Amino acid sequence: MDTDNQLNNDWRKVASVIYHKPVDSKIFGEVELDVTHLEEYISEQRKKGIKITLTHVFTLIVARCLKNEVPALNAYVRRGRVVPRKSVDAMVSVLQRDGSMGSVKISNVDTMNVEQIADFLNNEIQNARNGNENGSPGAKHMIASLPWPLRNWVFGFYKWLVIKMGFSLPGTGLNPNSFGSFVISNIGSLGLETGYPALMPSSNVAFVLVLGGVKKKPVVVNDEIVPRRIISLSIVIDHRVVDASHGGQLFRYIKQFAKHPEKLDV
Repeated sequence: MDTDNQLNNDWRKVASVIYHKPVDSKIFGEVELDVTHLEEYISEQRKKGIKITLTHVFTLIVARCLKNEVPALNAYVRRGRVVPRKSVDAMVSVLQRDGSMGSVKISNVDTMNVEQIADFLNNEIQNARNGNENGSPGAKHMIASLPWPLRNWVFGFYKWLVIKMGFSLPGTGLNPNSFGSFVISNIGSLGLETGYPALMPSSNVAFVLVLGGVKKKPVVVNDEIVPRRIISLSIVIDHRVVDASHGGQLFRYIKQFAKHPEKLDV
């Protein structure tokens, strides 16, 4: 593959018309979270043959939070009004074999347990890495194949019709819920300790959650300094849909499950 094709693959061509200067209202947040118990829980599940990672666990925790604790985060803006979603669906970013980023959508993820999400996500990740990405990869390739500035006009029409007005495009798989309720991405698996995500303007997601790297750090527990496993979590929230307080509720919910991951089995 020559340099031009490497620099201007399908995603880069689409990204060139998706992203503009940061003029939209966004809230950024970051916390450090003790995942010592979570990693112990994951290890126990893997001994049972359930192949889960922190990505699986956090996807499930966040989905249950949207269902049970902060339903306001499971909504999007359509024609100037905030509209609640009928289901909790997650979009998980995956690294494909060629080094580009793909995605896997999990519908009704809040109704799953750890074994079900492991089976589904692991199978879909394998499909995505083999080039069979779910969602609307055909539409992405179609937009990428268009010359600029036609590419810009087509995406602008899509954004107005689907994202702003809330209509679907028959035959393309594109609709207001194409990208799910939220996006989760594990950049720690790429060697990055922390990151500041973009709020994808081609989607209606209310927030994007990023999992950073896990490090062993000294932490005060019961007035004693002990080594613990710490992860960095970063989030960007659509301020049109919710406020920073909702992000705080989400992180408090995540912390509860990080301390008591056995609750995921309920």
